[in-house]
Amino acid sequence: MEQDDAHQMSTIGVVGILDDWSFCPRCGGTLTSAEEGLVCGGCGEHYYANSIPGAQGILERDGRVLLARRALEPRRGHWDLPGGFLRETEAATDGLRREFLEETGLEVEPVELMRIDVEPYAGRHVFSVTWIVRADGDPVAADDVDELRWSAHDDLPAEMAFPGQELVLRAWAARHEQP
Repeated sequence: MEQDDAHQMSTIGVVGILDDWSFCPRCGGTLTSAEEGLVCGGCGEHYYANSIPGAQGILERDGRVLLARRALEPRRGHWDLPGGFLRETEAATDGLRREFLEETGLEVEPVELMRIDVEPYAGRHVFSVTWIVRADGDPVAADDVDELRWSAHDDLPAEMAFPGQELVLRAWAARHEQP
């Protein structure tokens, strides 16, 4: 992890899904704080605030990257990378393909694993895997996407939907800078 990336992550407050939990969903017992989560005083079950797995892709054509404007909260109206959350038993590359198809109508193929980040998302954190992808055809906004646009490395939005995506796009843009 680069120093800027580490600094970015250390300045983000950790807020987990367990923050408002008081009772065990299995037995109804009282939950108390434990190392890295909560424990039930009744049945002894442990609960952890793990990151949610997600996958996103960078589709590049003619030196431009495909961006998607979010149609839903959180961060409705902000630019995003096509992608989303993985289903419980879904392989990361399968989830990437599914999400890209749902949002753009394109069947993508992962070409290169670009990076892995943990980024904040609506009071949780996402374990976000980013691939460089390829696809043929013209993308069409669908599902939870209002609009698609191609952006050059020197014409990226001032603010992306989520801070981790700004890191991803900076890394992508650095590949295009002249030495």
